[in-house]
Amino acid sequence: MIKTKDISAEEKILNAARRVFENKGMAGARMQEIANEAKINKSLLHYYYRSKQLLFEAVFKTAFNKLAPQINTVLNSDQSICEKIKNFSNNYTTFMIKHPYLPNFILQELNRNPEFVKELISTKTFPSMNNFKNQISDAVKKGKIRPIEAEQLFINILALNIFPFIGAPLIKGFINATDKEYKTILERRKTEVSDFIIQSIKLK
Repeated sequence: MIKTKDISAEEKILNAARRVFENKGMAGARMQEIANEAKINKSLLHYYYRSKQLLFEAVFKTAFNKLAPQINTVLNSDQSICEKIKNFSNNYTTFMIKHPYLPNFILQELNRNPEFVKELISTKTFPSMNNFKNQISDAVKKGKIRPIEAEQLFINILALNIFPFIGAPLIKGFINATDKEYKTILERRKTEVSDFIIQSIKLK
């Protein structure tokens, strides 16, 4: 029973911290504000996380760990290239519609704390590009797709799927779309993006 309560308290803290960091950023957030949001006292907050930096890193890792499996599937699964592109676009967009804060939250930390990002990249669980590079190189040699570097294709896949969430306020302004209309547009991108990328690498 104690273990259940402990898990619940920590989860409550991380959820509260995420909301505060989303609204205020790392610099503007205060530990007392996070404690208030979690409806706990500040002493309990410090029991779990001694500093705001440690709490932010925990929230970031939780956020990144939700995104990492999607990226790992593209890089390391046994699926065909086309299946990977289709599944990533569909799964990523579906996931981000439910968690729209994640891309900006991760981007914020990438820019704010490059040393922490280096530490994250150095972990054993961080996805490797090796399998994806070999798959793309092999497909090019066999004439299955047009010549393209694996790095460029991977950037295209990420950029076309991620930017509509990072740039949502600006894009909605450009195309004069309401929140409801924009959500419909995002739903259509599950197939629009994958079709666009697949057509770009197919041999005529």
